[in-house]
Amino acid sequence: MSESKTKGVYQLENGFWGYRFTMLVNGRTVSQRRVKDDDGKPFRTEKKATKARLLAMTQAQAKANLPQAKVIPAKTFEEVYNEYSENGRYGKAYATIKKQDSLWNNHIKDKFGKRFICDVTVAEINDYLDYLYHVENRAYTYTESFLKMFYLIFGQAYTRGHLSLEDYDRMCNNKDTKIHMPKMKTDEDTDIVYFNKKEIKKLDEYFADTNAEVAYMLGKHCGLRINECYGLKWDDIDFENGVINIQRQMSYQDGIIKLVPLKTHNAKRKIYMSKTLIKYLKEQKEKRVEYQNEMLKQREQNAKKITSTDGTIISSLELVNTLPNGKIQTVNSMKYHAQKIKKLYGITFKYHFLRHTYGTMLATLNTPEYLLCNQMGHSSSNVTHKYYVAISEQGVRGLKRNLDKIK
Repeated sequence: MSESKTKGVYQLENGFWGYRFTMLVNGRTVSQRRVKDDDGKPFRTEKKATKARLLAMTQAQAKANLPQAKVIPAKTFEEVYNEYSENGRYGKAYATIKKQDSLWNNHIKDKFGKRFICDVTVAEINDYLDYLYHVENRAYTYTESFLKMFYLIFGQAYTRGHLSLEDYDRMCNNKDTKIHMPKMKTDEDTDIVYFNKKEIKKLDEYFADTNAEVAYMLGKHCGLRINECYGLKWDDIDFENGVINIQRQMSYQDGIIKLVPLKTHNAKRKIYMSKTLIKYLKEQKEKRVEYQNEMLKQREQNAKKITSTDGTIISSLELVNTLPNGKIQTVNSMKYHAQKIKKLYGITFKYHFLRHTYGTMLATLNTPEYLLCNQMGHSSSNVTHKYYVAISEQGVRGLKRNLDKIK
């Protein structure tokens, strides 16, 4: 081997050439020795070796100057979820927190808690969702809540620096690779359940003069959610303009009745009342004035103190759904009536079906979708659209009339 006049370039005994260098870059020593190019071919001339050495030194300098990739510490699902629970749930609704904790503690924790979040594959989670849906026969919407939990956990891991952008995109964003729901079963019941006219007539007869009549009328004529119905105060009803202001909902928190914020921003809304409902509620309010005098002592004794959304304490007598003697009605008040209706009429009654009935009827009457979306308090028009595709009796009759017009 002989040295070249060019520093760091030398000739091998076989006549080919090589190069070497040692240099200090940003306080680090970088060394390299080569006798072949990137294609594995020997340097046949001194000139080629010299040129390759200069290029290699330039590349080493550039590489050393690049910012070093951040090393992401491995975190388990449990560590990420605990961090989220401690720091990321301020402002979340009580019911949302309870649901998340239930899914985590009763299901996900045992399966994935000790696993490092960066080591779990898309296939593993998809297989888990398949198992829940097809083997354990969980409802599709319930299985979907698990998918949302995984999106939540991976999102928290990424925003808190425990997961790379590449891994987060692969798990949650890339439509070709991300975790997803199983294919829906052909017999999955996703229909809008509503009451037909005959059933409504029976329900009208049943609820008349019962302690749940007011709640029934609000569900039938406004499509309220049950928690919204029982969280309604008389001050929320604007008789002059014919609207009800939905601003809060009733909730049980650790066994205590409270008035809490609505679950979504869109749920806060103004609902327009029919003339029938305005007349009915005015009559109910007038009766309340009579009760205040006739049952004063009973009402004072039965009144409860309730914490409202702003932390203030109010009397349960301010709520629309209280009995003449002042006893409060709650979201559990419908359970007895549901059992009795089933026994008397064979009708499966859920308060939420009144909401479905309200939405379906307005859709059948060609209410503009954006208005119905507003009245229902939906955050997505996709949810509202279901009422327009529900097959109602009135809609079928209209279809038949149109068919008869075809010559």
